[in-house]
Amino acid sequence: MNRNPVDVRPVALIAFGGNALVPRGSEGTEDEQRAEAEKVAAILADLARDHRLLLVHGNGPQVGQLLIQSESARRQVPPWGLAACGAGSQGVIGFLLEAALRGQLEAAGLDPKVASLVTLTEVDAADPAFQNPTKPIGPYYPQFVADDLAGRRGWKFVRQDQGWRRVVPSPAPVRIYGVRTVGALLEAGAVVIAGGGGGIPVVRRPDGTLEGVDAVIDKDLTAALLFREVGADLFVILTNVARVEKDYGTDRAMPIDRMTPREARALMAEGQFPPGSMGPKIEAAVRVVEASGRQVLITSAAALAGALRGQGGTRIVPEAP
Repeated sequence: MNRNPVDVRPVALIAFGGNALVPRGSEGTEDEQRAEAEKVAAILADLARDHRLLLVHGNGPQVGQLLIQSESARRQVPPWGLAACGAGSQGVIGFLLEAALRGQLEAAGLDPKVASLVTLTEVDAADPAFQNPTKPIGPYYPQFVADDLAGRRGWKFVRQDQGWRRVVPSPAPVRIYGVRTVGALLEAGAVVIAGGGGGIPVVRRPDGTLEGVDAVIDKDLTAALLFREVGADLFVILTNVARVEKDYGTDRAMPIDRMTPREARALMAEGQFPPGSMGPKIEAAVRVVEASGRQVLITSAAALAGALRGQGGTRIVPEAP
């Protein structure tokens, strides 16, 4: 039996948020998300001419939708836990992206091989994040409902503008399951979707089995770990701005073309990149650069083509010798 030749194109890992399918002002309907997936797929199909693609997506809006649906129907059916909703969001987003990508690849005359994987990511049960939940998820509740859920289910809540929101731990990823499968699919020339939402968070029990936990893993940190495990060549973080900016959102905002890990950490120490927005992206980029010696590109989907040619985007580059 003849084996297919190994695809030797460089591997580009592209990390982008779940908001890429639910832009600001969108209601997040299935039709709206399908239309946005087509836009993302058109950009990625062009990149697939010269690269093997490994896609890591966020799932913030989508897992929030599933949590609301699950809680709203709890009188009819038992609600799903957060890990299960994370798995569901991987399936939904994988379906939308895979369908869009297959169509776009065929239209471009490329091999329409796409594989969407449900990915487990192990976290450390002793991670300090479990003692300090900080990641807001799900709907806003009035205080009496939040108090009831806190009492009945042990959930933690924080006060925000529109009410009370549940907060969950955001532990660091320590192991991604299925890396060899990802590598084999990439070698076969498939576009691979993996690590969605940072992966389904699991901990290892004393008997060696895996158990899902109520947590959310930062997808950029999972992407950085997956980049190293797979041995990818190019790391791209897509966000909603063409370039990272110092003093973002102020009249002093200044775009940054490139910075070293040392410069990036100094700016983080100044509070330039908040934990809830650009911070995890910069942290993931710094980790990749320090571990691999390769550059990382941060830009928007619209500016990606130009940024890959050196026209725009922000590059995190190794320290000078």
